[in-house]
Amino acid sequence: MDIDIIEETENPMLHRTDVTFELTHEEATPSRLSVRDSLAATLNKDANEVVIRKLDTKYGMRTTIGAAKVYDSPEHAQDVEQDHMLDRNKIGAEEETEAEEA
Repeated sequence: MDIDIIEETENPMLHRTDVTFELTHEEATPSRLSVRDSLAATLNKDANEVVIRKLDTKYGMRTTIGAAKVYDSPEHAQDVEQDHMLDRNKIGAEEETEAEEA
């Protein structure tokens, strides 16, 4: 899976960078979590700082256009993002399970 960054826009008020990217893949569209991990590795960020907002694959194509928000810290992501987007990207799930176990 290859990721090419198309556009990066700084948003200092929300402590994030809005990223538009193109993803080239061999098989079916990869899962949101695998795209998140690959994009985080490409940008040298922690996976909990990356929220994948949109993945759009045209029928029969092997490329996907995506939109993501890359935060300065996981705390900023949890403060700004909607709960359903945090759930989809599995951000904050590790802390909740650790708190339940304690």
